[in-house]
Amino acid sequence: MSLNKEAELLRDIPLFRNISPAKLKLLAFTSERLWHDDEQFLFKEGDDGDAAYIILSGTAVVSIESNSGSQEVARLKKGGVVGEISILCDVPRTATVQAQDSLTTLRITKDTFFHLITEFPEISIEIMRELASRLDETNKQLREALNRK
Repeated sequence: MSLNKEAELLRDIPLFRNISPAKLKLLAFTSERLWHDDEQFLFKEGDDGDAAYIILSGTAVVSIESNSGSQEVARLKKGGVVGEISILCDVPRTATVQAQDSLTTLRITKDTFFHLITEFPEISIEIMRELASRLDETNKQLREALNRK
């Protein structure tokens, strides 16, 4: 995928929509493109968090460990972002993320991510929106699980 195409993909992600094309190209250039094979782990729950990942193609399966084993909580496709919680909160990874089929990601280091937030505060608002949406979905799933008991 070319630098221009990666920058265009980043522009389609709400998190980055207000960033200039030149800055998006720089972000794409300074980030690492990774290819993950079917069922390969990006990271596992409990690992140290050093980067966030943007899905460029394919599907990532997000799961958490519970008393009854691994539970899938989400599937993310092109444009999805994973790994930001551990770098924002400086905590271990809160979930396991694994490739379903082949997956291509853009790895953004913690330093680059914080530089973006500093330079573009509106990214913080989008991150809060995304995290609030995930919390709402988690609460719904928890409510459903408790009602089944």
